[in-house]
Amino acid sequence: MGGNNKSGRQEAVAPAIELRGISKAFGAVQANKDISINVARGTIHGIIGENGAGKSTLMSILYGFYKADAGEIIINGNPTLIPNSQAAIAAGIGMVFQHFKLVENFSVLENVVLGAEDGPMLKSSLSKARSTLTHLAEEYELDVDPDALIEDLSVGHQQRVEILKALYRQAEILILDEPTGVLTPAEADHLFRILRNLKDEGKTIIMITHKLREIMEITDTVSVMRRGEMTSTVKTTETSPEDLAERMVGRKVLLEVDKKPASPGKMVLEVEDLRVVDDAGVERLKGISLNVRAGEILGIAGVSGNGQTQLLHVLGGYQSATGSIRMNSEEIDLSGAHSDGQSRRARSIAHVPEDRQAEALIMEFTAWENMIFGYHNDAAYQKNRFLMDNPAIIHDTELKMGRFDVRPPNPRLAAKSFSGGNQQKIVLAREIERNPDLLLVGQPTRGVDIGAIEFIHQQLVALRDQGKAILLVSVELEEILSLADRIIVMFDGHIMGERDPAKTNERELGLLMAGVNDDGKAA
Repeated sequence: MGGNNKSGRQEAVAPAIELRGISKAFGAVQANKDISINVARGTIHGIIGENGAGKSTLMSILYGFYKADAGEIIINGNPTLIPNSQAAIAAGIGMVFQHFKLVENFSVLENVVLGAEDGPMLKSSLSKARSTLTHLAEEYELDVDPDALIEDLSVGHQQRVEILKALYRQAEILILDEPTGVLTPAEADHLFRILRNLKDEGKTIIMITHKLREIMEITDTVSVMRRGEMTSTVKTTETSPEDLAERMVGRKVLLEVDKKPASPGKMVLEVEDLRVVDDAGVERLKGISLNVRAGEILGIAGVSGNGQTQLLHVLGGYQSATGSIRMNSEEIDLSGAHSDGQSRRARSIAHVPEDRQAEALIMEFTAWENMIFGYHNDAAYQKNRFLMDNPAIIHDTELKMGRFDVRPPNPRLAAKSFSGGNQQKIVLAREIERNPDLLLVGQPTRGVDIGAIEFIHQQLVALRDQGKAILLVSVELEEILSLADRIIVMFDGHIMGERDPAKTNERELGLLMAGVNDDGKAA
Protein backbone atom coordinates (compact mmCIF):
# COMPACT_ATOMS: atom_id res chain seq x y z
CA MET A 1 0.00 0.00 0.00
CA GLY A 2 1.09 3.63 -0.49
CA GLY A 3 0.80 6.24 2.30
CA ASN A 4 -1.69 6.69 5.13
CA ASN A 5 -4.17 8.97 3.31
CA LYS A 6 -7.65 7.59 2.55
CA SER A 7 -7.00 7.30 -1.17
CA GLY A 8 -4.16 4.87 -0.47
CA ARG A 9 -1.80 7.03 -2.49
CA GLN A 10 1.35 8.56 -1.03
CA GLU A 11 1.36 12.36 -1.02
CA ALA A 12 4.08 13.92 -3.16
CA VAL A 13 6.92 15.35 -1.11
CA ALA A 14 8.03 18.79 -2.26
CA PRO A 15 11.70 19.12 -3.23
CA ALA A 16 13.97 20.65 -0.61
CA ILE A 17 15.07 23.15 -3.26
CA GLU A 18 13.49 24.12 -6.54
CA LEU A 19 15.10 26.78 -8.72
CA ARG A 20 13.00 28.02 -11.64
CA GLY A 21 14.38 30.06 -14.51
CA ILE A 22 17.34 31.54 -12.62
CA SER A 23 19.36 34.02 -14.69
CA LYS A 24 22.25 36.25 -13.67
CA ALA A 25 24.54 38.46 -15.74
CA PHE A 26 27.63 40.42 -14.80
CA GLY A 27 27.82 43.09 -17.46
CA ALA A 28 28.08 41.31 -20.79
CA VAL A 29 28.85 37.95 -19.16
CA GLN A 30 25.81 35.70 -18.72
CA ALA A 31 26.84 33.62 -15.69
CA ASN A 32 23.50 31.78 -15.30
CA LYS A 33 20.95 31.41 -18.08
CA ASP A 34 17.41 30.24 -17.33
CA ILE A 35 18.49 27.52 -14.89
CA SER A 36 15.92 25.18 -13.37
CA ILE A 37 16.78 22.39 -10.97
CA ASN A 38 15.07 20.26 -8.31
CA VAL A 39 16.97 18.87 -5.32
CA ALA A 40 15.07 16.09 -3.54
CA ARG A 41 14.82 16.22 0.23
CA GLY A 42 17.21 13.94 2.14
CA THR A 43 19.60 13.40 -0.78
CA ILE A 44 23.16 14.30 -1.74
CA HIS A 45 23.06 16.22 -5.01
CA GLY A 46 26.27 16.91 -6.93
CA ILE A 47 26.80 19.86 -9.26
CA ILE A 48 29.71 19.68 -11.70
CA GLY A 49 30.92 21.75 -14.61
CA GLU A 50 33.98 23.41 -16.07
CA ASN A 51 35.44 26.64 -14.70
CA GLY A 52 33.08 29.48 -15.50
CA ALA A 53 30.15 27.14 -15.99
CA GLY A 54 28.19 29.11 -13.37
CA LYS A 55 28.11 26.64 -10.46
CA SER A 56 29.38 29.01 -7.78
CA THR A 57 27.21 31.87 -9.05
CA LEU A 58 24.12 29.67 -8.80
CA MET A 59 24.94 28.61 -5.24
CA SER A 60 25.77 32.21 -4.31
CA ILE A 61 22.27 33.19 -5.44
CA LEU A 62 20.78 30.40 -3.34
CA TYR A 63 22.80 31.55 -0.31
CA GLY A 64 21.95 35.22 -0.80
CA PHE A 65 25.33 36.55 -1.90
CA TYR A 66 23.94 37.54 -5.30
CA LYS A 67 20.45 38.56 -6.38
CA ALA A 68 19.17 36.81 -9.50
CA ASP A 69 18.12 38.97 -12.45
CA ALA A 70 15.20 36.62 -13.03
CA GLY A 71 13.75 33.43 -11.61
CA GLU A 72 12.27 31.98 -8.46
CA ILE A 73 13.60 30.09 -5.43
CA ILE A 74 11.28 27.58 -3.75
CA ILE A 75 12.29 25.97 -0.45
CA ASN A 76 10.29 22.94 0.72
CA GLY A 77 7.42 23.94 -1.56
CA ASN A 78 7.34 27.59 -0.44
CA PRO A 79 8.43 30.50 -2.69
CA THR A 80 11.25 32.18 -0.77
CA LEU A 81 13.04 35.48 -1.17
CA ILE A 82 16.74 35.28 -0.26
CA PRO A 83 18.18 38.81 -0.46
CA ASN A 84 21.13 38.02 1.83
CA SER A 85 22.85 35.21 3.73
CA GLN A 86 20.83 35.94 6.89
CA ALA A 87 17.67 35.17 4.92
CA ALA A 88 19.28 31.96 3.63
CA ILE A 89 20.14 30.87 7.18
CA ALA A 90 16.59 31.69 8.28
CA ALA A 91 15.34 29.47 5.42
CA GLY A 92 17.44 26.60 6.79
CA ILE A 93 20.35 26.85 4.35
CA GLY A 94 23.98 26.60 5.45
CA MET A 95 27.10 26.88 3.30
CA VAL A 96 30.59 25.50 3.85
CA PHE A 97 32.99 27.47 1.67
CA GLN A 98 36.12 26.16 0.01
CA HIS A 99 38.07 28.77 1.98
CA PHE A 100 36.79 28.57 5.53
CA LYS A 101 35.24 31.61 7.23
CA LEU A 102 36.74 31.08 10.69
CA VAL A 103 38.50 33.40 13.15
CA GLU A 104 41.80 31.62 13.72
CA ASN A 105 42.55 32.95 17.21
CA PHE A 106 39.04 32.15 18.48
CA SER A 107 38.07 28.80 19.96
CA VAL A 108 35.77 26.32 18.22
CA LEU A 109 32.98 27.30 20.59
CA GLU A 110 33.43 31.02 19.95
CA ASN A 111 33.42 30.50 16.18
CA VAL A 112 30.22 28.46 16.32
CA VAL A 113 28.43 31.09 18.42
CA LEU A 114 29.79 34.10 16.48
CA GLY A 115 26.85 35.83 14.81
CA ALA A 116 24.29 33.58 16.51
CA GLU A 117 24.44 34.86 20.08
CA ASP A 118 21.26 34.71 22.19
CA GLY A 119 21.82 38.21 23.55
CA PRO A 120 24.39 40.54 25.07
CA MET A 121 25.35 37.98 27.73
CA LEU A 122 27.87 35.82 25.89
CA LYS A 123 28.24 33.37 28.77
CA SER A 124 24.75 31.91 28.34
CA SER A 125 25.27 31.61 24.55
CA LEU A 126 28.53 29.71 25.05
CA SER A 127 26.95 27.41 27.63
CA LYS A 128 24.07 26.58 25.31
CA ALA A 129 26.43 26.08 22.37
CA ARG A 130 28.67 23.71 24.35
CA SER A 131 25.71 21.44 25.11
CA THR A 132 24.44 21.57 21.52
CA LEU A 133 27.91 20.91 20.09
CA THR A 134 28.34 17.83 22.27
CA HIS A 135 25.05 16.45 20.95
CA LEU A 136 25.84 17.28 17.30
CA ALA A 137 29.37 15.85 17.53
CA GLU A 138 28.06 12.53 18.85
CA GLU A 139 25.21 12.33 16.35
CA TYR A 140 27.20 13.08 13.19
CA GLU A 141 30.80 12.00 14.01
CA LEU A 142 31.86 15.64 14.12
CA ASP A 143 34.28 15.18 17.00
CA VAL A 144 36.21 18.35 17.76
CA ASP A 145 37.40 19.94 21.01
CA PRO A 146 35.13 22.96 21.65
CA ASP A 147 37.91 24.76 23.54
CA ALA A 148 40.61 24.28 20.90
CA LEU A 149 41.81 27.32 18.96
CA ILE A 150 41.08 27.17 15.24
CA GLU A 151 44.75 27.88 14.40
CA ASP A 152 45.74 24.69 16.24
CA LEU A 153 43.34 22.43 14.32
CA SER A 154 44.02 20.41 11.19
CA VAL A 155 42.24 21.45 8.00
CA GLY A 156 39.89 18.47 8.34
CA HIS A 157 38.86 19.52 11.86
CA GLN A 158 38.40 23.13 10.74
CA GLN A 159 35.98 21.90 8.11
CA ARG A 160 34.03 20.06 10.81
CA VAL A 161 33.73 23.36 12.68
CA GLU A 162 32.20 24.94 9.58
CA ILE A 163 29.65 22.12 9.37
CA LEU A 164 28.92 22.46 13.09
CA LYS A 165 28.35 26.20 12.60
CA ALA A 166 25.70 25.46 9.97
CA LEU A 167 24.03 22.73 12.03
CA TYR A 168 24.04 24.94 15.14
CA ARG A 169 22.02 27.44 13.10
CA GLN A 170 19.58 24.59 12.38
CA ALA A 171 20.43 24.19 8.71
CA GLU A 172 18.42 21.50 6.94
CA ILE A 173 20.12 22.18 3.61
CA LEU A 174 23.93 22.20 3.37
CA ILE A 175 25.92 23.54 0.40
CA LEU A 176 29.56 22.41 0.23
CA ASP A 177 31.93 24.06 -2.25
CA GLU A 178 34.86 21.80 -3.26
CA PRO A 179 34.84 20.22 0.23
CA THR A 180 37.80 17.86 -0.24
CA GLY A 181 40.20 20.27 -1.95
CA VAL A 182 42.51 20.49 1.09
CA LEU A 183 41.84 17.14 2.78
CA THR A 184 43.90 13.97 2.97
CA PRO A 185 42.18 10.84 1.61
CA ALA A 186 41.47 9.70 5.19
CA GLU A 187 39.92 13.09 6.03
CA ALA A 188 37.85 12.94 2.83
CA ASP A 189 36.58 9.47 3.77
CA HIS A 190 35.60 10.78 7.21
CA LEU A 191 33.81 13.72 5.61
CA PHE A 192 31.82 11.33 3.45
CA ARG A 193 30.77 9.37 6.56
CA ILE A 194 29.60 12.64 8.08
CA LEU A 195 27.63 13.50 4.94
CA ARG A 196 25.98 10.08 4.89
CA ASN A 197 25.03 10.48 8.55
CA LEU A 198 23.52 13.89 7.77
CA LYS A 199 21.60 12.41 4.85
CA ASP A 200 20.30 9.57 7.02
CA GLU A 201 18.96 12.20 9.43
CA GLY A 202 17.01 13.82 6.60
CA LYS A 203 19.39 16.66 5.74
CA THR A 204 19.74 17.72 2.11
CA ILE A 205 23.26 18.27 0.75
CA ILE A 206 24.46 20.01 -2.40
CA MET A 207 28.10 19.34 -3.26
CA ILE A 208 30.04 21.34 -5.83
CA THR A 209 33.13 19.40 -6.90
CA HIS A 210 35.31 18.81 -9.94
CA LYS A 211 36.32 15.33 -8.75
CA LEU A 212 34.33 12.79 -10.72
CA ARG A 213 35.35 9.92 -8.46
CA GLU A 214 33.81 11.68 -5.49
CA ILE A 215 30.61 12.40 -7.40
CA MET A 216 30.29 8.69 -8.16
CA GLU A 217 31.06 7.70 -4.56
CA ILE A 218 28.89 10.03 -2.51
CA THR A 219 26.02 11.54 -4.54
CA ASP A 220 22.53 10.26 -5.36
CA THR A 221 21.97 12.65 -8.26
CA VAL A 222 24.27 14.85 -10.30
CA SER A 223 23.56 17.95 -12.38
CA VAL A 224 25.92 19.13 -15.11
CA MET A 225 26.41 22.79 -16.02
CA ARG A 226 28.07 24.14 -19.13
CA ARG A 227 28.50 27.78 -20.13
CA GLY A 228 25.97 29.07 -17.66
CA GLU A 229 23.26 26.55 -18.47
CA MET A 230 22.05 23.38 -16.77
CA THR A 231 22.55 20.78 -19.47
CA SER A 232 21.46 17.59 -17.71
CA THR A 233 20.54 15.95 -14.42
CA VAL A 234 20.98 12.19 -13.97
CA LYS A 235 20.88 9.59 -11.23
CA THR A 236 24.45 8.80 -10.24
CA THR A 237 23.84 5.06 -10.61
CA GLU A 238 22.90 5.64 -14.25
CA THR A 239 26.08 7.44 -15.33
CA SER A 240 29.87 7.06 -15.28
CA PRO A 241 32.92 9.35 -14.97
CA GLU A 242 33.45 9.15 -18.73
CA ASP A 243 29.82 10.08 -19.43
CA LEU A 244 29.91 13.00 -16.99
CA ALA A 245 33.18 14.30 -18.44
CA GLU A 246 31.68 14.26 -21.92
CA ARG A 247 28.56 16.05 -20.68
CA MET A 248 30.74 18.73 -19.04
CA VAL A 249 33.01 19.40 -22.00
CA GLY A 250 30.77 18.48 -24.93
CA ARG A 251 33.21 15.90 -26.31
CA LYS A 252 34.86 12.67 -25.26
CA VAL A 253 37.66 13.17 -22.72
CA LEU A 254 40.54 10.80 -21.96
CA LEU A 255 40.45 10.47 -18.16
CA GLU A 256 43.41 8.09 -17.89
CA VAL A 257 46.88 9.45 -18.66
CA ASP A 258 48.24 7.60 -21.68
CA LYS A 259 51.97 7.11 -21.13
CA LYS A 260 54.59 4.47 -21.63
CA PRO A 261 57.04 3.45 -18.86
CA ALA A 262 59.76 5.98 -18.15
CA SER A 263 63.33 5.52 -19.32
CA PRO A 264 65.33 7.59 -16.80
CA GLY A 265 68.68 8.87 -18.01
CA LYS A 266 71.38 11.01 -16.45
CA MET A 267 70.99 12.71 -13.08
CA VAL A 268 69.66 16.24 -13.61
CA LEU A 269 68.74 17.51 -10.13
CA GLU A 270 70.30 16.48 -6.82
CA VAL A 271 69.08 17.97 -3.53
CA GLU A 272 70.74 17.16 -0.20
CA ASP A 273 69.75 18.23 3.32
CA LEU A 274 67.79 21.27 2.15
CA ARG A 275 66.60 23.46 5.02
CA VAL A 276 64.53 26.65 5.09
CA VAL A 277 63.70 28.82 8.11
CA ASP A 278 61.04 31.49 7.57
CA ASP A 279 61.00 35.07 8.88
CA ALA A 280 59.22 33.94 12.06
CA GLY A 281 62.00 31.47 12.85
CA VAL A 282 59.93 28.40 11.89
CA GLU A 283 61.74 25.64 10.02
CA ARG A 284 59.71 24.94 6.88
CA LEU A 285 62.05 22.47 5.17
CA LYS A 286 63.76 19.97 7.48
CA GLY A 287 66.56 18.25 5.63
CA ILE A 288 64.99 17.45 2.26
CA SER A 289 67.00 15.13 0.01
CA LEU A 290 65.80 13.99 -3.43
CA ASN A 291 66.88 13.62 -7.04
CA VAL A 292 65.31 13.74 -10.50
CA ARG A 293 66.71 12.12 -13.64
CA ALA A 294 66.23 13.01 -17.27
CA GLY A 295 63.15 11.37 -18.73
CA GLU A 296 61.18 10.96 -15.50
CA ILE A 297 58.49 12.73 -13.48
CA LEU A 298 59.04 12.89 -9.73
CA GLY A 299 55.73 13.57 -8.00
CA ILE A 300 55.64 15.38 -4.65
CA ALA A 301 52.42 14.52 -2.79
CA GLY A 302 51.14 16.11 0.39
CA VAL A 303 48.44 18.29 1.86
CA SER A 304 49.05 21.94 1.00
CA GLY A 305 51.21 23.76 3.54
CA ASN A 306 53.70 21.01 4.34
CA GLY A 307 56.76 22.57 2.71
CA GLN A 308 56.06 21.97 -0.97
CA THR A 309 55.77 25.69 -1.71
CA GLN A 310 59.09 26.44 0.00
CA LEU A 311 60.73 23.59 -1.94
CA LEU A 312 59.57 25.05 -5.26
CA HIS A 313 60.59 28.56 -4.22
CA VAL A 314 64.13 27.46 -3.35
CA LEU A 315 64.51 25.40 -6.51
CA GLY A 316 63.04 28.24 -8.56
CA GLY A 317 65.42 30.80 -7.04
CA TYR A 318 62.91 32.81 -5.02
CA GLN A 319 64.12 31.87 -1.55
CA SER A 320 67.47 31.28 0.12
CA ALA A 321 68.24 28.06 1.99
CA THR A 322 70.99 25.89 3.41
CA GLY A 323 72.02 22.51 2.09
CA SER A 324 73.07 21.53 -1.38
CA ILE A 325 71.46 21.67 -4.85
CA ARG A 326 73.29 20.44 -7.93
CA MET A 327 71.91 20.99 -11.42
CA ASN A 328 73.60 18.87 -14.10
CA SER A 329 76.36 18.18 -11.54
CA GLU A 330 77.04 21.90 -10.95
CA GLU A 331 76.46 23.41 -7.50
CA ILE A 332 73.84 26.15 -7.16
CA ASP A 333 74.44 29.04 -4.75
CA LEU A 334 71.67 29.03 -2.10
CA SER A 335 72.96 31.94 -0.01
CA GLY A 336 70.66 34.45 -1.62
CA ALA A 337 73.41 36.32 -3.45
CA HIS A 338 72.53 34.55 -6.68
CA SER A 339 69.14 33.16 -5.71
CA ASP A 340 66.84 34.53 -8.36
CA GLY A 341 64.73 33.16 -11.18
CA GLN A 342 67.07 34.57 -13.83
CA SER A 343 70.03 32.53 -12.58
CA ARG A 344 67.88 29.40 -12.52
CA ARG A 345 66.69 29.96 -16.08
CA ALA A 346 70.35 30.28 -17.09
CA ARG A 347 70.82 26.78 -15.63
CA SER A 348 67.99 25.47 -17.88
CA ILE A 349 65.40 25.35 -15.08
CA ALA A 350 61.84 26.41 -16.00
CA HIS A 351 59.18 27.01 -13.38
CA VAL A 352 55.37 26.88 -13.47
CA PRO A 353 54.43 28.27 -10.02
CA GLU A 354 51.58 26.96 -7.86
CA ASP A 355 49.65 30.24 -7.99
CA ARG A 356 49.59 31.41 -11.59
CA GLN A 357 47.87 34.73 -10.88
CA ALA A 358 50.11 35.75 -7.98
CA GLU A 359 53.45 34.36 -9.19
CA ALA A 360 53.35 33.65 -12.93
CA LEU A 361 51.21 36.33 -14.59
CA ILE A 362 50.44 40.04 -14.37
CA MET A 363 46.71 39.97 -14.94
CA GLU A 364 46.45 43.48 -16.41
CA PHE A 365 49.19 42.80 -18.97
CA THR A 366 48.53 41.22 -22.36
CA ALA A 367 49.18 37.59 -23.24
CA TRP A 368 52.21 38.55 -25.36
CA GLU A 369 53.73 40.58 -22.54
CA ASN A 370 53.19 37.70 -20.10
CA MET A 371 54.67 35.24 -22.59
CA ILE A 372 58.16 36.78 -22.34
CA PHE A 373 58.39 37.36 -18.57
CA GLY A 374 61.78 36.08 -17.46
CA TYR A 375 62.94 35.70 -21.06
CA HIS A 376 62.81 39.33 -22.17
CA ASN A 377 66.61 39.48 -22.61
CA ASP A 378 66.50 36.75 -25.27
CA ALA A 379 68.29 37.99 -28.40
CA ALA A 380 65.34 36.92 -30.55
CA TYR A 381 63.21 39.58 -28.84
CA GLN A 382 65.68 42.47 -29.17
CA LYS A 383 65.47 45.06 -31.93
CA ASN A 384 68.56 46.87 -30.70
CA ARG A 385 70.28 47.70 -27.41
CA PHE A 386 67.37 49.81 -26.20
CA LEU A 387 64.19 48.49 -27.84
CA MET A 388 62.39 45.17 -27.87
CA ASP A 389 61.03 43.74 -31.10
CA ASN A 390 57.34 43.75 -30.19
CA PRO A 391 56.06 42.45 -33.57
CA ALA A 392 58.43 39.48 -33.27
CA ILE A 393 57.24 38.80 -29.71
CA ILE A 394 53.57 38.99 -30.75
CA HIS A 395 54.18 36.63 -33.68
CA ASP A 396 56.04 34.20 -31.42
CA THR A 397 53.16 34.35 -28.92
CA GLU A 398 50.63 33.60 -31.66
CA LEU A 399 52.57 30.46 -32.60
CA LYS A 400 52.80 29.29 -28.98
CA MET A 401 49.12 29.97 -28.36
CA GLY A 402 48.32 27.84 -31.39
CA ARG A 403 50.53 24.96 -30.26
CA PHE A 404 49.07 25.05 -26.75
CA ASP A 405 45.47 25.54 -27.88
CA VAL A 406 45.02 28.80 -25.95
CA ARG A 407 41.50 30.14 -26.48
CA PRO A 408 40.89 32.73 -27.75
CA PRO A 409 44.26 32.74 -29.60
CA ASN A 410 44.62 36.51 -29.30
CA PRO A 411 48.00 37.69 -27.93
CA ARG A 412 46.68 41.23 -27.40
CA LEU A 413 44.07 40.22 -24.82
CA ALA A 414 44.84 40.88 -21.15
CA ALA A 415 45.62 37.79 -19.06
CA LYS A 416 42.55 38.49 -16.91
CA SER A 417 40.36 37.98 -20.00
CA PHE A 418 41.29 34.28 -20.25
CA SER A 419 39.78 31.43 -18.26
CA GLY A 420 41.90 29.76 -15.58
CA GLY A 421 42.74 26.87 -17.88
CA ASN A 422 43.88 29.15 -20.68
CA GLN A 423 45.92 31.27 -18.26
CA GLN A 424 47.66 28.07 -17.20
CA LYS A 425 48.33 27.17 -20.84
CA ILE A 426 49.99 30.56 -21.37
CA VAL A 427 52.35 29.89 -18.45
CA LEU A 428 53.05 26.33 -19.60
CA ALA A 429 53.72 27.47 -23.17
CA ARG A 430 56.16 30.12 -21.93
CA GLU A 431 58.13 27.64 -19.79
CA ILE A 432 57.97 24.41 -21.80
CA GLU A 433 58.83 26.09 -25.11
CA ARG A 434 62.20 27.14 -23.63
CA ASN A 435 63.20 23.46 -23.84
CA PRO A 436 64.39 23.27 -20.20
CA ASP A 437 66.43 20.41 -18.76
CA LEU A 438 64.27 20.60 -15.62
CA LEU A 439 60.66 21.74 -15.31
CA LEU A 440 59.35 22.64 -11.86
CA VAL A 441 55.57 22.55 -11.94
CA GLY A 442 53.26 23.28 -9.00
CA GLN A 443 49.56 22.38 -9.02
CA PRO A 444 49.45 22.17 -12.85
CA THR A 445 45.68 21.71 -13.06
CA ARG A 446 44.42 23.67 -10.03
CA GLY A 447 41.11 25.28 -10.96
CA VAL A 448 41.44 24.02 -14.54
CA ASP A 449 38.66 22.62 -16.73
CA ILE A 450 38.61 18.87 -17.32
CA GLY A 451 39.33 19.33 -21.04
CA ALA A 452 42.35 21.50 -20.28
CA ILE A 453 43.52 18.97 -17.65
CA GLU A 454 43.71 16.32 -20.38
CA PHE A 455 45.79 18.65 -22.59
CA ILE A 456 48.15 19.72 -19.78
CA HIS A 457 48.81 16.12 -18.75
CA GLN A 458 49.63 15.24 -22.37
CA GLN A 459 52.14 18.11 -22.56
CA LEU A 460 53.92 17.03 -19.36
CA VAL A 461 54.20 13.42 -20.52
CA ALA A 462 55.46 14.56 -23.93
CA LEU A 463 58.15 16.66 -22.24
CA ARG A 464 59.20 13.67 -20.14
CA ASP A 465 59.39 11.51 -23.27
CA GLN A 466 61.71 14.10 -24.83
CA GLY A 467 64.17 13.26 -22.04
CA LYS A 468 63.44 16.17 -19.73
CA ALA A 469 63.30 15.98 -15.94
CA ILE A 470 60.08 17.09 -14.25
CA LEU A 471 59.43 17.77 -10.58
CA LEU A 472 55.66 17.85 -10.07
CA VAL A 473 53.94 19.15 -6.93
CA SER A 474 50.21 18.43 -6.64
CA VAL A 475 47.65 18.00 -3.89
CA GLU A 476 45.58 15.83 -6.26
CA LEU A 477 46.52 12.22 -5.55
CA GLU A 478 44.85 10.97 -8.72
CA GLU A 479 47.06 13.34 -10.70
CA ILE A 480 50.21 12.25 -8.87
CA LEU A 481 49.41 8.56 -9.31
CA SER A 482 48.62 9.04 -13.01
CA LEU A 483 51.60 11.19 -13.99
CA ALA A 484 54.50 10.39 -11.66
CA ASP A 485 57.12 7.72 -12.24
CA ARG A 486 58.20 8.02 -8.59
CA ILE A 487 56.29 9.56 -5.69
CA ILE A 488 57.69 11.32 -2.62
CA VAL A 489 55.31 12.28 0.20
CA MET A 490 55.96 15.40 2.27
CA PHE A 491 54.62 16.13 5.75
CA ASP A 492 55.57 19.00 8.05
CA GLY A 493 58.64 19.94 6.03
CA HIS A 494 60.24 16.53 5.65
CA ILE A 495 59.95 13.47 3.44
CA MET A 496 57.83 10.64 4.84
CA GLY A 497 58.74 8.11 2.18
CA GLU A 498 59.10 7.29 -1.50
CA ARG A 499 56.73 5.02 -3.44
CA ASP A 500 56.40 3.39 -6.84
CA PRO A 501 53.01 4.51 -8.28
CA ALA A 502 52.39 0.98 -9.59
CA LYS A 503 52.87 -0.51 -6.12
CA THR A 504 50.96 1.92 -3.91
CA ASN A 505 47.46 3.36 -3.52
CA GLU A 506 45.65 6.41 -2.18
CA ARG A 507 45.20 4.88 1.27
CA GLU A 508 48.93 4.25 1.77
CA LEU A 509 49.84 7.69 0.43
CA GLY A 510 47.11 9.26 2.55
CA LEU A 511 48.61 7.83 5.75
CA LEU A 512 52.02 9.24 4.83
CA MET A 513 50.38 12.59 4.02
CA ALA A 514 48.86 12.55 7.52
CA GLY A 515 52.29 11.97 9.08
CA VAL A 516 51.93 8.25 9.79
CA ASN A 517 55.11 6.26 9.11
CA ASP A 518 55.35 2.78 7.62
CA ASP A 519 55.34 1.33 11.14
CA GLY A 520 52.00 3.04 11.88
CA LYS A 521 53.53 5.66 14.18
CA ALA A 522 52.88 9.38 13.85
CA ALA A 523 55.86 11.45 12.76
